[in-house]
Amino acid sequence: MSQLVFIHGPGAGGCSAAYEYQLRHFPNSVAPDLPGHLEGERCLTVKSYTDWVRGWLWAQNIKENLVLVGYTLGASIALQYALDFPDEVSGIVIMTVAMEPKVRAPGTYEMRLKAAEDPTVYEDEWIKFQRVAMEWVEPEYRERLMEKHREVGPMSQYYDLKTIDEFDVRDRIDSFKPKLLLLRGLADHGNPPKYEEKIHQAVPGSEYIEFDNAGHFPVTEIPDTVNHLIEKFLTDI
Repeated sequence: MSQLVFIHGPGAGGCSAAYEYQLRHFPNSVAPDLPGHLEGERCLTVKSYTDWVRGWLWAQNIKENLVLVGYTLGASIALQYALDFPDEVSGIVIMTVAMEPKVRAPGTYEMRLKAAEDPTVYEDEWIKFQRVAMEWVEPEYRERLMEKHREVGPMSQYYDLKTIDEFDVRDRIDSFKPKLLLLRGLADHGNPPKYEEKIHQAVPGSEYIEFDNAGHFPVTEIPDTVNHLIEKFLTDI
């Protein structure tokens, strides 16, 4: 029987609260708060986050038939996990992810640094940015996630973006073995390149789905649709 593991990124609250709909829909699933996201000390690389997640799972005797679901940093971790430990992973469902270093808009990192020091930048730029990024999220839920962002803070996001942008598995992607589903929200406010489609082209047998009515966080924005796709994914494994 497959074991669902949801892995968050630096957006949509910056912690496992982004998977509220999924944890309710899939009652036996798990979703850790990554270190440095509410508590603990952050990891320095996707590889070290992956090792932390694996240790967290093994501590609960969750060691096999894993189906990892993630966005941004969480998607990178899922991809790394599946490449490093393919015998433990049955499949992964990932979105807003690249197999190579991402290219960011000018000022992306600087805004987070300034927000950590300047209350005006914090409210008028960083907090405003989070709201815009989550424009497709149901309003009440978005406000709960905004409170999580305030708890986690801009520096956690700064370091996460740096970590994501150093991730590169292009030289290994042709060895990918588990089942793979890639999701892409076409209404992403940042309009990033279709990195997911490049992964799809590199992994034979993978599936790639686009959504007109979702942006940066499909799991949070169109949960019923994504949950249905996850259910189908599980039955096909």
